[in-house]
Amino acid sequence: MSALDSLDDRQREAASVLRGPVAVLAGAGTGKTRVITHRIAHGVDTGAYTPSRVLAVTFTAKAAGELRGRLRELGVRGVSARTFHAAALAQLNFFWPTVAGDTAPKIIDNKVRMLGQAADAMRLRPSTATLRDIASEIEWRKVSMLSIEQYAEQGRPVSGIRPEQLLELQASYEALKDERRQLDFEDVLLACAGMLEAEPRVATAVHEQYRHFTVDEFQDVSPLQNRLLELWLGDRNDICVVGDASQTIYSFAGAQQRYLLEFERNHPGATVVRLEKNYRSHAPILTAANALMRGRAGALDLAPAGDESNAEPPTVTAYDSERGEADGIADTIVRRIAAGTSPAEIAVLYRAHAQSAVLQQALAARGVATTVLGGTRFFDMPEARQAVLALRGAAVAPSDVGFLPTVRDVLRGLGLTEEPPQAGGAQRDGWEARRAILRLAEEAPDGTTLREFADDLMARAKDQHEPTLHTVTLSTLHAAKGLEWPHVLIAGWTEGALPISYATTFEQIDEERRLAYVGITRAARTLAVSWSRSSGRGERAPSRFLAEIGTTARGTGILRDVAPTSRPAARRA
Repeated sequence: MSALDSLDDRQREAASVLRGPVAVLAGAGTGKTRVITHRIAHGVDTGAYTPSRVLAVTFTAKAAGELRGRLRELGVRGVSARTFHAAALAQLNFFWPTVAGDTAPKIIDNKVRMLGQAADAMRLRPSTATLRDIASEIEWRKVSMLSIEQYAEQGRPVSGIRPEQLLELQASYEALKDERRQLDFEDVLLACAGMLEAEPRVATAVHEQYRHFTVDEFQDVSPLQNRLLELWLGDRNDICVVGDASQTIYSFAGAQQRYLLEFERNHPGATVVRLEKNYRSHAPILTAANALMRGRAGALDLAPAGDESNAEPPTVTAYDSERGEADGIADTIVRRIAAGTSPAEIAVLYRAHAQSAVLQQALAARGVATTVLGGTRFFDMPEARQAVLALRGAAVAPSDVGFLPTVRDVLRGLGLTEEPPQAGGAQRDGWEARRAILRLAEEAPDGTTLREFADDLMARAKDQHEPTLHTVTLSTLHAAKGLEWPHVLIAGWTEGALPISYATTFEQIDEERRLAYVGITRAARTLAVSWSRSSGRGERAPSRFLAEIGTTARGTGILRDVAPTSRPAARRA
């Protein structure tokens, strides 16, 4: 069976071109990861690629782990699938002793702490929040490839510190870092790029090692990452980039969608394939998403892969207060769970972390357990680590007891009960973690041994391939990117929250629009958006994006207005 057999026509077109520059413009839910992995597998199967000479780069360790896992499922091993930073760090550590005659500098683990030490030396006392903002500015400056002098010309103020102090503190931070012979995260990319530019023998070795490149989420590359990619390529052109300009939501961190939008211009003769068949969301959800991005640069026109005649239209609900909105969202979730929906199929999204507390409280009051994305990773939880170690230990000792009973016995010994504790708190979190591991065991293929299962858990931990918890997910819109749920509720569609208050320029508002688009396209079957008329500090206006995607006020019928029970029912589109 060919790696191309399970792809649709457009996906197959993208995966079939194995040489030269290729740009895959992949809309939300159109199978971009599938295309990436099947393209690499097709290259290996046909002999066009040697696995060890393929480098696939992405932006998070979790995404890189998913690429490795998908390639393993396709029978492909030996491909290097890494983040930009991991690939650069590996090259830096390998070549530094040869180039510099010494071991590579250590990587600092806390930029804010070192900034605080540099500030102390200057007798400055900025707040921790100000130091975090300065750390972000340093990151932006470096990925934008600007010197401190060039950065000064940008005129980017930071609250809590004068402009001249900001520049002096950055210089002091760099001097302290050099004195201690350390690098920060961004220095890794800068040093690797500098080494490739200055040392022909290093560039030759890297060019010999890697011949074929794949870049995921190409709309998120920064000038520094793009420069490093150019150096990795050299004078070759076997590169495939995949991205969606409508999902550029990290411009504040240096991402520039122009590299994706201008790829064909910068790579004459490039093959460009548009993936617009969406396999995730029902048609009414895609209608709203398309309306929000209509006319924007690089926007794709998403179409549903199937015909869902009874698909529910998205809804918009107005509440009197934030507390009322949280209660309304929680009541909606309780009704959906009572009707048979698993909590794991539901997510509540919002613009800022501060919005999560009231939602957690409302759900906990109704006995609904939640998991907040961006919190402790699953395999970093004490209960998960304890379970993995205990199962590895049990796998060493010979036993006549079957695989699944042994797993159950081990987890019961660690505190897993038939019924969960009351919702909320660390005890419930621990129960959910142990229950998730048991579900993995129950879903394991027939014939799996305890040793194989324990090894699989270790591989999952390394790749950050986390099991699904039977909890409702709470997440910021940024953290939700790349994920999906059957049922999505998005809170806080007000001016000042979405778009956020500090987004004032056209470019900033456009980024907020793209963030709303990312939220909408996380939903597969149902989408509910809501807003509150009051924050307790004054009246609020509905987000301008509601008008752009259509409400009953516009008469487009894309969204259905639903009033909360405390108010008269709104008319329907």
